[in-house]
Amino acid sequence: MRSPWVIYLVIIVYYLLGTVGIYFINRKKDSETRRKAWVKHVTYFILISLIYFSIAINVILFRYAAIVIIIAGFFELTKLYVKSGYRHLLFFVASLLVMALLAAAFFSFTWMGQGIILFSFVILCIFDGFSQVTGQLLGKRKLLPRISPNKTVEGLIGGATASILSALVFGKVIPADRTRALIIASVVIIFSFGGDVAKSLYKRKYNVKDFSRVIPGHGGFLDRFDSLIAGGAGVALLSWLGAL
Repeated sequence: MRSPWVIYLVIIVYYLLGTVGIYFINRKKDSETRRKAWVKHVTYFILISLIYFSIAINVILFRYAAIVIIIAGFFELTKLYVKSGYRHLLFFVASLLVMALLAAAFFSFTWMGQGIILFSFVILCIFDGFSQVTGQLLGKRKLLPRISPNKTVEGLIGGATASILSALVFGKVIPADRTRALIIASVVIIFSFGGDVAKSLYKRKYNVKDFSRVIPGHGGFLDRFDSLIAGGAGVALLSWLGAL
């Protein structure tokens, strides 16, 4: 596996590209909107750096982080249900079951090889970041207007394209050929997007913008780590099926 520092330098290059996009997206907006956008952008970099180095230094650290994320996720789901006055019981129970399955698979993901975890995480970050930037810069066609109004077809295509191309660059992180790297990247994209949609659906059901305000610019743990949980779960599923 290549040096974690080399991989991290490449991540910084991607982040700087995203920073340029954020600048053009917000340069004509009011000062408060710009401030919130930059707070979110900087917080995002801090979070991905912490998660990245928890994997690169010692995967056990990432495992502990995963436990915190999972517990916080269940708490946020339950909190919204209670706050709503215990409405939509069947929907809540179904959501808990889905979360339990994803959480179990995600925790299994933390026991996989360091290379696969790093590769999956980097692809996930690229998909997440470039989906937002290309969506805001070029997005015109709404993808899921009733569930997640901010998602666009262009954003999804931009994020997926950047991720697939990057998989060819980062594929050497793990001992895999291009086909294997592309399969993992595709699964990460599909599952992380599905996790994001599921999160949005839950929030719309309970009529809230964010799960909480714990993370500046992002909201709650599920607002930020929903894609990580689902994307990691998808890679674990690949392993269970014997595809890795």
